[in-house]
Parts: sequence; structure tokens; C-alpha cells
Amino acid sequence: MFFQQLCEQTKNQQQYLLSSPAIQDALLGHVSRERYIAFLTQAYHHVKHTVPLLMAAGARMGDHEEWLRAAIVEYIDEEYGHHEWILNDIRACGGDADAVRQSPAHFTTELMVSYVYDQINRVHPASFFGMAHVLEGTSVALASQAAEKIQQQLNLPKAAFTYLNSHGALDQEHVAFFAELMDKLTDPAAQQAIVHTANGVYRLYADMFRALPE
Repeated sequence: MFFQQLCEQTKNQQQYLLSSPAIQDALLGHVSRERYIAFLTQAYHHVKHTVPLLMAAGARMGDHEEWLRAAIVEYIDEEYGHHEWILNDIRACGGDADAVRQSPAHFTTELMVSYVYDQINRVHPASFFGMAHVLEGTSVALASQAAEKIQQQLNLPKAAFTYLNSHGALDQEHVAFFAELMDKLTDPAAQQAIVHTANGVYRLYADMFRALPE
């Protein structure tokens, strides 16, 4: 089935992401407040593009892909407003959420988002699902575990971890939905685009983590 193929064909780049020092440090609880806020800042800058990316993908789907467009509508309903959760987390950490809203994204984050827009517009609209595979799979594997460690280390309120905690729980359901969706996909061009995009996003997302301050 295609979902299993996708996991197999992207596992090397997934390991590159998971070996990022910032991720390894977070899982050990070795994170400063400044580094956590820096992570949330870049998360805000890519998460605010999730719905526009979904809209771009949905708009380019053909009539024969209406079932995929229906899935995109469901994703939009689930994902809308999550970037605002991140700003609330930043406030709960004592950070300046208004300054984050006005700030430019780090180049690595900008590059990741731009890459996915380009894949959707230039290669195949289903490319979006390559990014979804990376972000949802990573969330399930790491988010709740990292949140607990960081909260213990920094003694921050639970309100500072809405984004991480919700994605750890939410995305378990999302991954099951995603796997079922991918296994229905038989178009070789769409499959190739999703694998290619996932490998690219694993690499670029890892670069974002590697760019976080020590």
C-alpha cells in the first residue's frame, strides 16, 4: 500500500530530521526558554501557511480528484486558526507574541514553505500531502513527549504547550486518516510528488531545527 511505501522511501530523511540537536535536546529536557520561544516563532511562521497551502492544493485539483479535494476541506476545518494557538503559547512563556506576528520568518522556514508552494503549483497539487506526512508524523512521534520534558525543565504553565500537546493527541487521529487517504491514492504522478515533497520537507524542516539558537 502507498502509505507504507511513503514511510519506507522517506525514512533516511526522517532520520536526518530526528537527529537534529534541538530535537534530541528537547527530548532530554535540555531547552532554554529562549530556544523554546524561537521554536514556537518558526512554528508560527510555517503553520500560518497550512490553510493557504491547502487552499492552493484544492484549487488545482481536477474533477477526477474531487475525493481528494473533499479531504482537503476536512483538513482546512481541522487546521484553521492553529497559528493563533502558537501565539498564545508564546504569551504564556512571557514572550512578545505581537513582535512574533510582525517578524519575518527565518530563511530556513521561508524556504520550506516556499518549496511546498512551488511543488503544489509547478509539480502536482497532491504535493501538499508530502508536507502533511512530515509534520503530522513528527508531531505524533515527538510533540507530547517533548512538551512534558520542556515543561518540567522550564517550569512553564500548561498554557504554554497548547500547540505541542494538541498536536501530539490530534495527529494520532490525523495519521490514521492520512494513511487511509494515501492508500486510496493510485495515481503514480501524485505518489511520486508526495514522496519527493516529503523528502524535501524532512530536509528543510531539519534545517529549521538546526538553525535554532543553542
